[in-house]
Amino acid sequence: MKQGKFKASVIFLAMLVVVVMVSACSGNSGKTNDTNKSTDKPAATDAPKQTDEGKTELPEYTISLVYPGTPQTDEALVEEAMNKILKEKINAKIDLMPIDWGAWDDKVNLLIASQDQDVDIMFTAQWTGFAKNVAKKAFLELNDLLDEHGQGVIETLGPEFIKGSQINGINYGIPTNKELAAAGGIVYRKDVADELGIDMSKVKTIEDLDAVYAVVKEKRPDLVPLYISSTDNTFNAHFFGNYDFLGDSTIPGAIFKDGDETKVFAIEDTDRFKQTTKATRDLFLKGYINADAATSQVSAQDAWKAGIVFSSVESLKPGKAEEVASGAGLSGKLEQIQMTEKTISASETTGSMLAISTTSQDPARAMMLINLLHTDKELNNLINFGIEGTHYTRNGEIMTPTDKTTNYSPGAAWMFGNQFLNYLWETEDPDKWAKFKEFNSTGKVSLGLGFVFNSEPVKNEVGALANVIKQYQVAIDRGAVDVDKVLPEYTKKLKEAGLDKVIAEKQKQFDEFLANK
Repeated sequence: MKQGKFKASVIFLAMLVVVVMVSACSGNSGKTNDTNKSTDKPAATDAPKQTDEGKTELPEYTISLVYPGTPQTDEALVEEAMNKILKEKINAKIDLMPIDWGAWDDKVNLLIASQDQDVDIMFTAQWTGFAKNVAKKAFLELNDLLDEHGQGVIETLGPEFIKGSQINGINYGIPTNKELAAAGGIVYRKDVADELGIDMSKVKTIEDLDAVYAVVKEKRPDLVPLYISSTDNTFNAHFFGNYDFLGDSTIPGAIFKDGDETKVFAIEDTDRFKQTTKATRDLFLKGYINADAATSQVSAQDAWKAGIVFSSVESLKPGKAEEVASGAGLSGKLEQIQMTEKTISASETTGSMLAISTTSQDPARAMMLINLLHTDKELNNLINFGIEGTHYTRNGEIMTPTDKTTNYSPGAAWMFGNQFLNYLWETEDPDKWAKFKEFNSTGKVSLGLGFVFNSEPVKNEVGALANVIKQYQVAIDRGAVDVDKVLPEYTKKLKEAGLDKVIAEKQKQFDEFLANK
């Protein structure tokens, strides 16, 4: 299903959701209608044929992959190149289905509600409602599939990722092999800071940014000092506030990653949250944050490409600035500043995963693809950087851009498989992967590492809280509303929606985890 078909189907999906709801009201909510569904994909066979040579003969199958990102001009060319590898390896084709960041939550919820059979693999993470979607039965249990078709994953991905992303001992998503630690900070235009004579070494806190942004606003009015969209990171992000939401940051209730307490709390009640929120509000009122931060669906990634950004809030790792730069055509012009303590938690083990949809017509083939993304260097680099000789040239492990690099530059290497297979751009540190391994080996370890909350017992309250969060959180985190007036109203609504019950359930499960650790 290509992009045109996918976009056109959204209207159909919306109508389908209504039909599903009506069916549920008629008493069929506990039943599935798989036998009545149709699909344009060939169904998988339970028993693949054996050839004379003893090799398993799989029927051809098209695997769809849904993930957040801007559709790329040369997507079809890259799919064609990937298909040559997939045809030989697992007799499959790939259907890349990126969804714009601004529309991600709504469209994914629609896909899950509609039980769309065109979905095989879906990106998920603790910050996109992983635990909530597991409770909705959106993703398959993967332990057996991992053992049968994911040996490459098991061999290359450490147990801290595999076990650290489980819910009650079950894998519902396969983590990307990437950074295990996280630190909060900003990525900024070093060339502009140098041009304006700004000493960025003095930046240690959010408040320190005030003087920097004042200069940028005055002398470079063409740039937004701090760009944040409705879907981007803020100073209240888990990696900046060092909040460990215990596996799903869309569900309230956290501990401090950089602390030693095991009591689960609502972050809105903490001094850290209140201080950060007020500092953000101050930056917004001074015009340092884009005025449409609470409503814009233009991601920071796309704003960087447009050349209108001085800085953005990011989860840092070695080479983060150059990753942003390479995707924006600003190689060599960006730098990063770490502003929080580096920590290791389930926020990172579940920070980027590929799940297999319960609607997949061939889960085994989907797992085979995930396994290849963790083990096949050529395929991994194809999905991340495009076609060698077209979108980049290569000398060993080092890539150089071409005039067609921007035609396929998804900037999503952290989403797919094994980042340690990635080639490096010529502007990146050649020791990047060695520094990644060092980065992963140090940092304050959260007491919640290895625990992922099971939201099933409080799924009704989680659903009610999601509606409240959607109404308030985006505007508060971006400084777009008066915190003194709106925060009390927000916390009151959270309690009315069942906040205390959810936190109590998190605490109960977390205490059991600690007792058995």
